[in-house]
Amino acid sequence: MPDFHVIVIGSGFGGAITGCRLAEAGYQVLILERGRRWSHDETHDNFFPRQLDDPKRWIWDNDNPAEYHGWIDLRAFPGMAVVQGAAVGGGSQIYANISVEAPLQAFENRPGQNRWPEAIRKPELQPYYDAVAREMKVREVPASQWSARTQLMKEAAEKIGAGDRFHTIPLAVRFDDSLHIDPNSTDRPLRNPDSIKPNEYGIPQGHCYHCGTCDIGCDVNARNTLDTNYLPRAEKHHAEIRDLHIVSSIEPTSSGYRVNYECIDKKNPHAGSITARLVILAAGSLGSTELLLRCRDAGSLKNLSPRLGQGWSSNGDFLTPALYPRDRMLPAPSEGLPISAVIDFLDGSFKGESFWIQDGGFPDLLARYVEEVGVFKQNVRTWLMLGSIRAALATTAPGFVAKVRRDSPVSQIMPWFAQAVDGSDGVLGLKRPWWLFGRKKLHLKWDIAKSQKAIDAVVEMHKKLAHATGGTPLVPPSWSLSRDLITPHPLGGCGMADTPDRGVVNDRGEVFGHRNLYVADGAIFARAIGVNPSRTIGALAERIAAKIIADSR
Repeated sequence: MPDFHVIVIGSGFGGAITGCRLAEAGYQVLILERGRRWSHDETHDNFFPRQLDDPKRWIWDNDNPAEYHGWIDLRAFPGMAVVQGAAVGGGSQIYANISVEAPLQAFENRPGQNRWPEAIRKPELQPYYDAVAREMKVREVPASQWSARTQLMKEAAEKIGAGDRFHTIPLAVRFDDSLHIDPNSTDRPLRNPDSIKPNEYGIPQGHCYHCGTCDIGCDVNARNTLDTNYLPRAEKHHAEIRDLHIVSSIEPTSSGYRVNYECIDKKNPHAGSITARLVILAAGSLGSTELLLRCRDAGSLKNLSPRLGQGWSSNGDFLTPALYPRDRMLPAPSEGLPISAVIDFLDGSFKGESFWIQDGGFPDLLARYVEEVGVFKQNVRTWLMLGSIRAALATTAPGFVAKVRRDSPVSQIMPWFAQAVDGSDGVLGLKRPWWLFGRKKLHLKWDIAKSQKAIDAVVEMHKKLAHATGGTPLVPPSWSLSRDLITPHPLGGCGMADTPDRGVVNDRGEVFGHRNLYVADGAIFARAIGVNPSRTIGALAERIAAKIIADSR
């Protein structure tokens, strides 16, 4: 008799949603999460990381997770770096709150592209998109709370003749409609602790006061992260969540699967195994793909598709900082929501490429890193994104970093951001370290050739928008010199398809050749969708859970 009906590996959008829906349907569910459960209580030891000089709270180190199981997992591969969350709630803890649907054409199969299963089309996913929107309580930022960056986005779109392409986007954030913000003022709204009240699951939540800490944890819990909705809802239906559990392998049994794990909680470190009739991998594009690769190589899961690891995508993410003079409105990237609006070129009308432009932002805490020297020198990789901004400033405008520290013009930077439909042709595999000893590590083979036109179009548009509004675009030398990229939206590796020669899982997320073994996260994307993927991951997870439940009746 298995220990549980279902074991879910990971608690991001795929794991939280499938775990929740199956628990609601009466399944006995266990969710295993490698990261820690962070607290929304600032008096708690596990309150969100705030001090830059505390690497054990910031860094997830795959070589030593027992010591370093912090907020961010950054993997550096040749030509590509990937930023991931490592926490109960997964990527919802570090994402920019954006919850958007993929466009209709994202699921249309065309020659030369990785193919989605015939069953996966926008109309099929629509009810599941709607379900995610309801649970995450998405809405657009009120017009009375537009930031200077949002205003700058609108101005830029209008000045290049694309005013009709600008629009604000749905966010998983609680707003107080009575709050009004003057974008011409540097004054910020005050934190209102009286607004923090239990939501329907008993989780205390307040309203956004535009403090700018979204990506490192909201101190009034105004963000509708997964630990405020799907996960507590799952727990209300008796699902169990165990944090600091790293899954090492999966093997078939006569009644389902055995999941082997290591618990890195210092209060009770141990290794063990648990059985279930059904297992759902939801450890993210890198995590789920790596686990299946290790199981394949160890022989515990045989006959996996030869497409395993293929079709990986960065979703075309790109950031171009632009410097603005002090005599114009401050874009203030460290104030307010990290992203609130887009300029939409998903129709391919610019250079034949599909992408959209966003207003980027980063918290005050990380803004200080741009201004200061010497923090986290021993962990430079973890701050690669901000380091690239520093490098761009230093390379493109000599002497500017000194000026940054002297005059504090971080507030004069507009981080133009974007997603695009890239080539989706990366390949994940396991590879020995260069010294040929030790455990194999995850490796990404990434060739920019098929993706370069998409990124070039984004960079050209970033320059056009910056120049139109009086800014100086500072294309990172990591791109202009070496064609290196960084993404917080890794997709693919276990792509959906109609047959195992085209993908790893079927349209229901079930692994070809392995009944009751599923993947339900960004790994199952057939290709890039060119927009923030969280709601699409959620919609696919809702559909996978619904199909599992329907099949059991």
